[in-house]
Amino acid sequence: MVVERDAQKAEIAEIIETPAGDRGESGGDVSRDRDAALKSLAGLVYLLQALSFVVGVTAILGVILNYARLRESRGTWLESHFIWQIRTFWYQLAWVLIGVLTSLFLVGLIILAVAYCWAIYRVAKGWLNLADDRPMYAEAP
Repeated sequence: MVVERDAQKAEIAEIIETPAGDRGESGGDVSRDRDAALKSLAGLVYLLQALSFVVGVTAILGVILNYARLRESRGTWLESHFIWQIRTFWYQLAWVLIGVLTSLFLVGLIILAVAYCWAIYRVAKGWLNLADDRPMYAEAP
């Protein structure tokens, strides 16, 4: 028992004193933690986008979060989700504005309905791909 403790103490001391690069660690844990945090954030943004169908202002919070963390997602498969979410927000906003402005001519109501269905599709597709750990595009930008 005492020998085991001394061996454990020696092993811990060696780990503490040895630089990470010399232990053969590539920082994989840090990368996995970052990806997990970004995946959680992307899931939160999909939730905020889904809630925006009832409470529109949540989409604004979602796109702010996207822009705040976009740089961290660069080079990961999650970058495509952040870009997908940002594009969804801006295109939805544009189509809703066009729909509202043309609603006097009744064509605007059709535009609003199509924009609503399109946004539901984008949120659903993105959320499903996120759950399956897949990027949004064949090749992540």
